[in-house]
Amino acid sequence: MNATPEASDTSDREVVVSRVINGPRHLVFEAYTEIRHLSRWWGPDGFTITTRSFEFRPGGRWEFVMHAPDGTDYPNHVEWLEIVRPERIVHRHGTRHGDPDAFISTTTFEEQAPGKTLVTLRSVLNTKEQRDRLVEHFAAVEGAQQTLDHLASYVATGALRA
Repeated sequence: MNATPEASDTSDREVVVSRVINGPRHLVFEAYTEIRHLSRWWGPDGFTITTRSFEFRPGGRWEFVMHAPDGTDYPNHVEWLEIVRPERIVHRHGTRHGDPDAFISTTTFEEQAPGKTLVTLRSVLNTKEQRDRLVEHFAAVEGAQQTLDHLASYVATGALRA
């Protein structure tokens, strides 16, 4: 029997990072999905972003450039595939539209204790080699952890309640 891509083991192609955020799920989801918030916390330590376009809906796109502390720019192209408010977002992430190395990422938002949300980022790369390159050369795990730390700090500032 042939396994479908959904049923196959992807563990050697995955990057998974989770963090509990002190904030109710609906506010954490808002911080993660509205550009007025994203631009204030998105990215690893020292990075900033410039958004070129943002349309948060299935089939919509987010095109942005991440600016590294050393001055290097990294173009990003996200296509939203599935949005289930306030539970899950699935998107294709690459460097440009039609990027053959684009991969699928799923972000889930699980309500924990009252006022706490478990955010899990799960990216499935096309090959083990692509995953290894992302982890080893681009510090994907550390970068994702730092990004979630920034989200936690941003939510803690109370900016969402203002």
